[in-house]
Amino acid sequence: MKSITLSVILLTALAPQAHASSSEAWAALDKAVVASCTQASRLKQPKPVGTAAQFDDRVGYVALLLQGQYPQPHMKGQTGTELCLYNKQHKNAYVTEWDSIRPAQTRQ
Repeated sequence: MKSITLSVILLTALAPQAHASSSEAWAALDKAVVASCTQASRLKQPKPVGTAAQFDDRVGYVALLLQGQYPQPHMKGQTGTELCLYNKQHKNAYVTEWDSIRPAQTRQ
């Protein structure tokens, strides 16, 4: 009986460690997210804004803000912002315009 109790305690203690990812795995995911999102972007020279938001594995997505210039001539190189959602299971990136995230200009 003692050995069963000890085994349960040890397995319980080790369970969280079994699901932990290495720093190399996190770096590889970050690199894949940035590469996929910048490729999917419709902006010229898109760059990440800050770091990616890692959602729980049950959600399956990583979110990343991108900023670049609109390519259309009538936009005259205006800066644009996009939100990218990266599907970890399918390794696909989806982008949408997200200019509304910019803070409002305050008057002084």
